Amino acid sequence: MSRTNTYQLTWQLAAKAKLRDYAQLTKMRLSSLVVFSAVMAYVFVLEGSIQWMNVILLGLAGWMVTAASNTINQVIEKKEDRLMDRTNDRPLATKRMSTYEAVLLAGVLGTAGIAILGFHFNPLSGLLGALALISYAFIYTPFKKISAAAVFVGAVPGAMPLLIGCTAATGELSLIAFTLFGIQFIWQMPHFWSIAWLMNHDYAKADYRLLPANGEKDRASAYHNIPYLLLLILAGATPFILGVSGIVSLIVISLAGLYFLKCGIQLVIDLSDKSAKKLMFASFIYIPVTLIALVADKI
Repeated sequence: MSRTNTYQLTWQLAAKAKLRDYAQLTKMRLSSLVVFSAVMAYVFVLEGSIQWMNVILLGLAGWMVTAASNTINQVIEKKEDRLMDRTNDRPLATKRMSTYEAVLLAGVLGTAGIAILGFHFNPLSGLLGALALISYAFIYTPFKKISAAAVFVGAVPGAMPLLIGCTAATGELSLIAFTLFGIQFIWQMPHFWSIAWLMNHDYAKADYRLLPANGEKDRASAYHNIPYLLLLILAGATPFILGVSGIVSLIVISLAGLYFLKCGIQLVIDLSDKSAKKLMFASFIYIPVTLIALVADKI
């Protein structure tokens, strides 16, 4: 192999490794879910025809703000990440990437994302984007070390993409915007607690106690899911009650909510990791199904 070919191969491998690190740093899959929520909310409340360039820019801005938030999260938690099996291969935890590089990336992405929201769409969307970044990175992240109530703090920026999507379309905070926000806010409790159940031992290595009740994998913690799952079924019916969606989406969303509840009840019964995993996967299904049903019903 020639020296030129060797150099090209080395450069390609290095570039791929760097891209993998950036994807891991920004939590690509989580960021994609945030983009999906914001875009679906935008399409749902939008009056008139869809301008696809706006959809693309909203998705890009949403991804940038979320990626910046996730990057700052890993900068703050790099020491804790080294202690947990789930996170000890992250680029900052392994020192494959410098803190300076990560902070620079977060600054560029966060500033660009908020600028697109604020200047291309409207100042309210930009403000909400900034609040989402600040509350996730600088309030929720350190609060995880203090109390299991961090899940409620984190649920605010976690549901903010729905508000951002709605305000990008209408320029105002409407009742339906808060309704969508409420659905995703409530959803995050059983979603997060199912993950905390499965990762409880790993979280404990970094001194995170994120399960409710006494922080243990017991019936008291499992029971905490049930009120939120019941409330989620009611919240999922709210768009129909408000007259902004039809009977088809009501049926689909209600069935998804009932299945979610069934998984939560099963966890209360057997307290097994298998049931916690089913509850987690049910949470992954619920939000996409709900938003797709609402948009499809509107169309």
